[in-house]
Parts: sequence; C-alpha cells; structure tokens
Amino acid sequence: MKELKKVAFLTAGGLAPCLSSSIGFLINEYNRKAPNVQMIGYINGYMGLLKGDSIPVTDEVRKNALVLTKHGGSPIGNSRVKLTNVEDCVKRGLVKEGEDPLKVAADQLVKDGVDVLHTIGGDDTNTTAADLAAYLAKNNYPLIVVGLPKTIDNDVYPIKQSLGAWTAAEEGAKFFLNVVKENSANPRALTIHEVMGRNCGWLTYKTAQYYRKMLKSMAAKGRFLDAFNLTMGRQDVHAIYVPESKIDFKAEAKRLMAVMDKYDSVNIFVSEGAGVKDIIAEMKKRGEEVPVDAFGHPRLDKVNVGQYVGKRFGELLRAEKVQVFKSGYFARAAAPNKKDLELIEKCARKAVECALAGESGVVGPDENATGTIRACEFTRVKGGKPFNVRKGSFRKMLSEIGQPNPRKKRTNR
Repeated sequence: MKELKKVAFLTAGGLAPCLSSSIGFLINEYNRKAPNVQMIGYINGYMGLLKGDSIPVTDEVRKNALVLTKHGGSPIGNSRVKLTNVEDCVKRGLVKEGEDPLKVAADQLVKDGVDVLHTIGGDDTNTTAADLAAYLAKNNYPLIVVGLPKTIDNDVYPIKQSLGAWTAAEEGAKFFLNVVKENSANPRALTIHEVMGRNCGWLTYKTAQYYRKMLKSMAAKGRFLDAFNLTMGRQDVHAIYVPESKIDFKAEAKRLMAVMDKYDSVNIFVSEGAGVKDIIAEMKKRGEEVPVDAFGHPRLDKVNVGQYVGKRFGELLRAEKVQVFKSGYFARAAAPNKKDLELIEKCARKAVECALAGESGVVGPDENATGTIRACEFTRVKGGKPFNVRKGSFRKMLSEIGQPNPRKKRTNR
C-alpha cells in the first residue's frame, strides 16, 4: 500500500446524479483507509487545475462527507475543457500562447503536492484524463490518475454501467409522468419528450422503460378510468427514436395517425441525437452553420432534434398543438437513487484501493470482465458506445407499442 500525502478531485463535463456522491464516498473511504492524507478539490474541473484554483477538504467536510451523497450537482463545479485543445485553452485564457496545457496541468499538480488525481466525468473527461495520465507517465511525473465514469448516456467503452445513468432515467420518467397531462389541454395534441443522448439511445430506452413500468403499476392499482377517457393508452409512449436507427417519417406518420385518431394525442420519446446528421445536412443546405464545443461535438441546442421531430410529425399528423419537453436538466441534476448509490460506493471504494496501490485507470464495471469493478486501462476508454437496438427488452417494448423494429442496426461490441 502506497503512502499518500495529498489527493485531489475534479468533476467535469455535464452534470450527472453521481458527482457529489462520488466525492462524498471517496472522502469517506480515504478517512477509513488513509486518515492522514490531505485532500483538495479543483474548482470547475480542468479549468481549476490549469488555474491552480482549489479548495481544501476541511475537517468539517471530512466529518460530514456522506452529506454529499444526498445531493445532485457538484460541490466543486464543472467545466468543459480539453487539455489537448491548445487553441481553445489559449482562447479562454487558461494557458498562455506557446504553453502546453498538459504540462501546465502536470506542473500544477506537482506544485500542489498531489499524489493522486481523481477525475469524475464522462468519455470526454476520462479521455482527457487518459491524455494527462500518458503525459505524466512519459515525462516521469510521480503521480497517477484514477477516474470514475459519469455519463447519463451510458456510452463509454468498456464501462458496462456508468454512474448516475439509472437515476437519470428514473427521474426523466417522473418528469414525463407530469408533463404528459398536457395532452389534455388541447385536441390532437402531439407531445415530444426529448431525452439526453448525443450518440447513444440507452437513456431514451431506459427512461421509456421506467415510465411504462410506472404506468403499469398505476393500472394494476386501478388508477385509470377508461370510461371517462383517463386511459393508460392515452398516456403511454407511442414511439421511441434513438440515434442508432433512422426515423421513417412517412411510415411512422401512417402508424401514428391511427393513434392520434384513437386517443386524440400522440406521445413520442426521442434522443437529442436522433437524426442529427440528417438535420445538420438540411441546415447546411440552407447555409446555416452549426457551432461545435471544445471537443468538436455539434452544439445540440442549435440542432434541436425535438423541435425538428415535432414540426415534421406535427404537420404529418395534423396536430393542433405540438409541445416539446426536455427532461435532461431535471434528470441529470438529481441526487442518486438507491441502485446508483450502491454502485457509486462500490466504485469509490475500488478507486481508493487502486490509488493506494498506485494503479491508474477508470474504475467501473468492466464489460469485458463479466462486469467486475476494476481500474479499466485508459487506453481502452473512449466514448461513442452505441445502444444495442437488438436488445430483447427494447424490441419487446417496441412490439408492445406497435412500433416496427429499427431499420438500421448498430450493436455494442
């Protein structure tokens, strides 16, 4: 077991229902395993690391660390900074012209006396952590990086289940359980539920699954009144569209028209990344440019899949009112549910064990090791893992709602 003097944490990327809890469990585990170690948190992710902006984990924080497990968000803040995007780092004033952000970050860690850096984030955060870990090793810096996998999209190789994703799906379902009632505010109502998920449809699938489970539970308890138009069918999900398959607007409009005529409403769940390439192609034909973030990803708020899908189907279904609801910010800022808390705690314990053993990597259930929680090698970590649209439970759900199986299929490795 390595004797550590100082440990640092940072959270980065978008929020997920695991950031605050991860820090809480990490601090608590260090209290148990290495009570003399100093701890700090870099403010606003890699931005704080580059600027040398950090806060100490005080005795009061150590004593009450598990309070952090009751909250969403991140107590130390996030940002989107890619250390290998030198131009962006210079433009934002994080490094000077001619400086290498990786070296600036490494030197700051040495200056602060840090032995272990814990990064808590998604694919971009942990690929950046991989770049930093490789730089540290190549240039003989005496410290290691141990990451934790945060992404509500659940789309990071080789992580079988990322932290916070279950909670985000459950919270998204709760969100729609309320807003679906908007379909009673107008005849021929089209309600679009846009769910987060740039390249992966897992969260949309899982949110729909949680939502339909809630409806079935309500039905079993006699909480619908069919004779007075309060039916499960009217509140059900009528279509699910994910990035891994194409949307056949013509065929789907024909199917959904029957639903609209029957229930006077249609409810669609769609991933924010579904059909993005087609939408961007149309925008470019109109001469519109789509801005990208520091990681080169198209700004999805500018593409706006929900509005596009709502407009297309609104016209095809002759909807009198189209409403688009986005559950992402509601879902991703939640405190973790019981199932996620158990996974987060297990991963945090393993992360501390790895840190004390001097082992770098991203700690999570390794899908290539029967889901064993271990430090997955940084060289294996990357984003863009697609949702398996051939998954039995997904195909069963589509069958139940009368939607054909996806035309285009991409499967997980």
